[in-house]
Formats: sequence, structure tokens, C-alpha cells
Amino acid sequence: MADLIQPVQQGEQLLQDIYSTHDGNEPHFYLWWLGQSGFLLQWRGRHVLIDPYLSNSLTKKYADTDKPHVRMTAIPIRPRYLNFIDVVTSSHNHTDHLDAETLMPILRQNPSIEMVIPEANRAFVVNRLHCDPDFPIGLNAGACANLHPFTITGIPAAHNEIERDERGFCKFLGYVFEFGPWVIYHSGDTLWREEIIEALSAYNIDVAILPINGNKPERRVAGNLNPREAAEMGKTIGARRVIPCHYHMFTFNTEDPANFVREAERVGQAYDVLECGERWSSERLDA
Repeated sequence: MADLIQPVQQGEQLLQDIYSTHDGNEPHFYLWWLGQSGFLLQWRGRHVLIDPYLSNSLTKKYADTDKPHVRMTAIPIRPRYLNFIDVVTSSHNHTDHLDAETLMPILRQNPSIEMVIPEANRAFVVNRLHCDPDFPIGLNAGACANLHPFTITGIPAAHNEIERDERGFCKFLGYVFEFGPWVIYHSGDTLWREEIIEALSAYNIDVAILPINGNKPERRVAGNLNPREAAEMGKTIGARRVIPCHYHMFTFNTEDPANFVREAERVGQAYDVLECGERWSSERLDA
């Protein structure tokens, strides 16, 4: 454990940082990176938890296999302490985006929570989380859920393809979050597809959260944007800022964020690279 990357804030310190921003009249929004693709979004005292992975379930599952998931970064906070969540999202069914060990305690601690998922995945989600079949709010690409003060819209994602069920519903989604004057795009796991770019053309995106770990078949897992593609995608969709993610979680499936920084600077894309547990404020958009 001594070799793990330690979050800049974790446990009680991270909780106190979150609580310190609970001003209902605050004009700015806040993000905390919780590792992998997990983020906590807060605006005016309301909280959305995006694709959280806050356990060691995959490390345990693959410990005695030829594809060990060796954790690189310590868990910043245990799920049982997140008892103030209004909405939680899952972009697809892979465990680092739909983790029962993370989500079941969070659902228990937040009786009024709402959960947004791809509609195509409803049966899988219900089975994994042992929840009521009607509990999740299912979206397809282009559909939205109005969960005051957040409007969440499904965007197709390609992991590795834009895969649909027999009804034509996307199994992999990104989400656009609209609230007040702000727009955030969290891509989920995805490669670059023109259908995604077209879907995003309707939005003036303040922050795009994009994976950078790349697509390498030798890893034997579905791939993502690499650093160059993430920087160029941010530029193409007109994002005011890109925050990279999906690295420094597992040793076999990571990337050096310095490579993303180099590519973002090459194309002139504004960015912020966060450390796990770090708070980001929309005040930075004016910097």
C-alpha cells in the first residue's frame, strides 16, 4: 500500500472540503476527481456522482488471473460516507463504471437518490445492484432527464463501437449535464466517432471530461481516446476546458497525463490535469 499514489485529499479532509462549498447561492460549480472516470459534481448544494469506482472489487476479481488489475491510486473516500448524493450516473456496465461495492452502499445511504443509466442496460443494472426494476432512469442517445437543477442528456459513446440493443438503444453513453449557465460533457468510455461529434454540436461545452488511456488490443480490454485524440476532440467540440481521466487506476491500463498536456498545448486546447481528490472550480474558466 505504501507504493500507491495518495490522493491530495482523502477521507475526512475530502469530506470537509466538499462540505465547505455548500453555499446555495454560489455562482460557481465544483468538481472533484475521485479516480478513473469518477467525478463528484456540485452546484448550489446539489451533488451528482458520475461513474464512481471506490472499491477494490476488480483487483480482487482478477488477482489470480493472467490479467491482474493492480491498483495504482488509493481510494479517496469510502462510499458509506457519501450520504449527500442527489444523482448518480453510470455510463455503461463495466465494473469501473458500474461497481456494486461502490453503488450499493451509496444507494443505502441516500434513500432519495436518483440513478441515470443507459436504458439498454436496465436488466443488467437491476441484477447487479439488486434494486427495484423501476428505480433507474434509463436514457438513450438524445433523450434527457430533468433532475432539478440538472438536465442530463445521453450522448452516444463508442467502446469500441456504438453498440445498440435490439431496440436501437445505446449500451454505452456519455452524458451532457446542463445546470444554470453551465454545460459539462462526460464522455464515459469512448473512441472518436463522427456521430458523437455531431451530437455535441448543439452544445456550448464549458468542460469536457475525456479518457486518455488509449486503445491497445494487447491489453484485452475495450479502448478509449488516446492523449492526442482527447486533445483534438476537445478542440473539435469547442470545449472551453478539457479535464483528462481514466488513468493511474490500474497498472496494465494507464497513460502518462504529461502526454495529454503536450498534445493539448500543441493544438491550443485549454486544460486542467487534476490529482485524485483535488477540487476544481469553474472560477478557473475565467483564469
